[in-house]
Amino acid sequence: MNTNKLVAMGLGLACLAGASFGKTSGHDFSWIAGHWCQVRDGTTIEEQWLKPSGGLVVGMGRTVKNGEATAFEFQRIEYRDGVPYYVAQPGGVPPVAFKLTAFGEGWARFENPGHDYPRRVEYRRTNQGLHAEIAGPGKDGREKVIPFEYLRCAD
Repeated sequence: MNTNKLVAMGLGLACLAGASFGKTSGHDFSWIAGHWCQVRDGTTIEEQWLKPSGGLVVGMGRTVKNGEATAFEFQRIEYRDGVPYYVAQPGGVPPVAFKLTAFGEGWARFENPGHDYPRRVEYRRTNQGLHAEIAGPGKDGREKVIPFEYLRCAD
């Protein structure tokens, strides 16, 4: 291997080692951690969120209808220049980022006004579990909201 390749590899590894998801700016997303399920009409939608660590919250989701997986998604909450972003990657497509626009104890709203649908993603802890919703313009131009009412999964 020539010297230039070794230098390039070394610089690449140094960049990876120094990569940072930014400062957490005091946002606490620990309330989202857990294994959450919504079961309705033979369909189970579940999300599994790891506890925040190192400025990153990692999640994944799966939809199973009548015993067959019909969808999956990778999600994360990461920091970019100290600002939290919800990043969704449904079905393995390229990721889409939504910037935190509102936040409180046990809830967060993320938005991306340039995305087709959804433009808003919201999570909120409830007494029963976790409420999530996606929203944006429907085909008729009016806001279309899809809610998800998750309870802790029976593991």
